[in-house]
Amino acid sequence: MKVEQILQTKGAAVHSVRDDASVADAVKVLGEKNIGAVVVKDASGGVAGILSERDIVRRLRAEGAEALNKPVSGCMTAEVITCAPEDTIDDLMVKMTERRIRHVPVMRDGALAGIVSIGDVVKRKIEETEREAAALREYISS
Repeated sequence: MKVEQILQTKGAAVHSVRDDASVADAVKVLGEKNIGAVVVKDASGGVAGILSERDIVRRLRAEGAEALNKPVSGCMTAEVITCAPEDTIDDLMVKMTERRIRHVPVMRDGALAGIVSIGDVVKRKIEETEREAAALREYISS
């Protein structure tokens, strides 16, 4: 199963903030959209980083509430781990586990094509396992 199949099901919408937005603005987007991370874009619209709940918590722990008034560029993860639509879900699971990340932007030909969360991946793996189990039950009973 490929990452592209997840995007076809969930859609390619990606919530983002500009790198000069405040952390408070990013928190508002996370809360309103009920998501765990936003892609951070630079002035030209390119991917500058990713900002997760974990990034925000680390910054709040270090700086207190003042961190909310600072730009996300100082809080985000600038080294963005990405995947491609043709990557397998199994390979993506390994990458997410090894890097301890829960959100991975999907890049197609250098452009942002979507974002996949660990929840998206787990949901697909459960569906795949259920289909395999049903096929085995059918095979055994016939």
